[in-house]
Amino acid sequence: MTQLTLRGFDPELEKRLRELAARDNSSLNKAALKLMRRGAGLEAVPSVGPGIGDQLRAFAGQLSNAEAKAIDRAIHESREDDIRLQP
Repeated sequence: MTQLTLRGFDPELEKRLRELAARDNSSLNKAALKLMRRGAGLEAVPSVGPGIGDQLRAFAGQLSNAEAKAIDRAIHESREDDIRLQP
């Protein structure tokens, strides 16, 4: 396993690193590796709150299955009408 030495941790980064280590009951080294893997896109970043889909549904509303099927039927019927009307 490769060993690296990192310097120049600003106070806020050090604080967050220590918080993560305490929360996960792990070492600072493991916490730093976890953050680096997340930053490199090698590990999923946990969601802090509701996803964007949930936020949009709360704002714009959500169709019921029956409403969605009715809209799909109407679109399909209008497409069939367009095909019949074409010369």
